[in-house]
Amino acid sequence: MKRLVPLGLLLAVIAGVSIITSPGAANGQSAGFVSSVLNRMERNRQSLKSLKASLIMEKYNSQLRDKDQYIGNVMYMPANGRNAYVRIEWQKPRREILAVANGQYTLFRPSLNQAMRGKTGSIKGSQGAGSVLDMMYMSKQQLEAKFQPVQDVREETLWGGISTIHLTLVPKGNASYKYAEIWVDSAGMPVQTKIVEKNDDATTMRLSGMERNPKISTDDFNLKLDSSVKIIKG
Repeated sequence: MKRLVPLGLLLAVIAGVSIITSPGAANGQSAGFVSSVLNRMERNRQSLKSLKASLIMEKYNSQLRDKDQYIGNVMYMPANGRNAYVRIEWQKPRREILAVANGQYTLFRPSLNQAMRGKTGSIKGSQGAGSVLDMMYMSKQQLEAKFQPVQDVREETLWGGISTIHLTLVPKGNASYKYAEIWVDSAGMPVQTKIVEKNDDATTMRLSGMERNPKISTDDFNLKLDSSVKIIKG
């Protein structure tokens, strides 16, 4: 049977590209370091008007001790509130396209000649996985309110020789995941995130080949489907 990219995982990408937390760490030195990263990310958020990048998503199943990998490209453009424009085109393991605009999503699966349409907020579990694109357009104050003080912060080099600051974050309240990890580059851009759920399943996402502020139109996020495509209400 052909394995399709789960819709929940696709929306998890939207619910996530960057996550940061309060600068109130355990000691002054660490707090100052985290605060500088936080400010760097805030400047990145304010200056980011659009983004194109390659995307790798890896989903780990702790019970099976197995993982699935998805490879594709993403386009992103912030909008008012939390209604960002997102378009993800998966190339592997097979071609699928997810487009999000104005709080609505369309998931097109060419191999089935069908598309699912619905509201992004109606997908059960889409908030819990949180990962690489949601916090990009959240303010510093909103992020500080969402997580406990930083548990761990250190410098780390990712594959490809990318120097980053690695933060481990624990959410406040009754979140559906245990903790998050984020890797932030020197420009304040989150380039990798990992979300570990309560059952120890994990979703890791990595951006590469990033093109900041390319010319993108809102029309790029509207899928133009052939009349033969079967539409399913999500």
